[in-house]
Amino acid sequence: MKLWKKVSGAIKDRNSIWVSSLTRRTSFRNPDLEAIVIKATSHDDSLVDYKNFQRVYLWLRTSPLHLKPLVWSISMRMEKTRDWIVALKGLMLIHGVFCCKLPNIHNIGRLPFDLSSFSDGHSRPSQSWGYNGFIRAYFAYLDQKSALLSSETRQLHNGQSCKVADDDQNSLMEKLRKLKTWQSMLDMLLQVKPKAENMRTNLIIKEAMICVVTEIFEVYSTICRGIAQALLRIYAAPAKPEASMALEVVHRSASQGDQLSLYFEFCTGYGVLRESECPKIEQIPDEDVRELERIINGACIKKGLLLRENDTESVKTTKDKAIVVRASNYGGGGGGEIVESKRVLTTIITDKWEVFDEDLRVTEEDHDHRKAIVSTTNAAAQNPFAAYSNQTPQVPETKVQLHHLPDLISF
Repeated sequence: MKLWKKVSGAIKDRNSIWVSSLTRRTSFRNPDLEAIVIKATSHDDSLVDYKNFQRVYLWLRTSPLHLKPLVWSISMRMEKTRDWIVALKGLMLIHGVFCCKLPNIHNIGRLPFDLSSFSDGHSRPSQSWGYNGFIRAYFAYLDQKSALLSSETRQLHNGQSCKVADDDQNSLMEKLRKLKTWQSMLDMLLQVKPKAENMRTNLIIKEAMICVVTEIFEVYSTICRGIAQALLRIYAAPAKPEASMALEVVHRSASQGDQLSLYFEFCTGYGVLRESECPKIEQIPDEDVRELERIINGACIKKGLLLRENDTESVKTTKDKAIVVRASNYGGGGGGEIVESKRVLTTIITDKWEVFDEDLRVTEEDHDHRKAIVSTTNAAAQNPFAAYSNQTPQVPETKVQLHHLPDLISF
């Protein structure tokens, strides 16, 4: 029976390739590309033809015009088949198309085929229910991812992201909303796993699980980076609405971390991952969670205001104080007995200004100089042209008095 199924599947693939060669080349149809898609999604359950997968991606990278005939070929293949092998290979192929990360891929939108109610038509329901559920869950994730990529591209084209970027708070809220969306995507991705016992030995299921695990790594890394960036911005400028949404994201991330650990355990037992390859899920520290709760309760904001008030008072107090260096004797020992004594300098902060002899002399000279200036000014006020008399201006002789600067740093 198994041999007959394999032979009939090979005949179907060959007939499909022959029919595609008879079609006319248009903007939506390319016979050569259709033949490669049929070979890549063959009925053979013993292998995944990655060689033809790469040929499809090479066509796609060659020209953006090949996207329409590629999507049309995959859609026609998915709509006609009732074999879970062909359907699963088609989903893996379209998943690889998204991983190419070409700009025109974001214009696909929702997938143009529907496998949400897929049911294998070549096996009994008791044998195919696990495969059917796997394909439905895998399709649901890829469909939502395609729609999400298309939505983000439309926002960029409409200029909404540019407008939002002008406001920091709106930008942060938009980032947190995207994080919640990606967390929902991760929940959908964690549902993609084999649940029937007869799926354990299937090679194609294991190959599909490798694609799913790789996608989980990428999505979870995106979420972790987004949470770290959002928390830094919230701590720098605390705001209650952003902190509330961030707290929801953090709690959900902690729950998803536990689910990921269980999922990776399952993959290790299933043979998809080795224990050495299984990543360690690190939870967000409790202190960060408590800080968000304090921001929501307003404690952090009040604390910041109190710190600013204390800083202002300390600045005012410092303005009225001076720093004085004075010598003192330092002795060490106990019981009143001095073991060692040395003269050291100590710094004292006081609110009384210390006046030195040099300052007194300079002050007296300044006072005499000011008196002379005042008398000259009064005379100039009575006769404004007195300064410009016929007398020859003379430069007054000034004696330069050198003051000896004391050495304040001495030991």
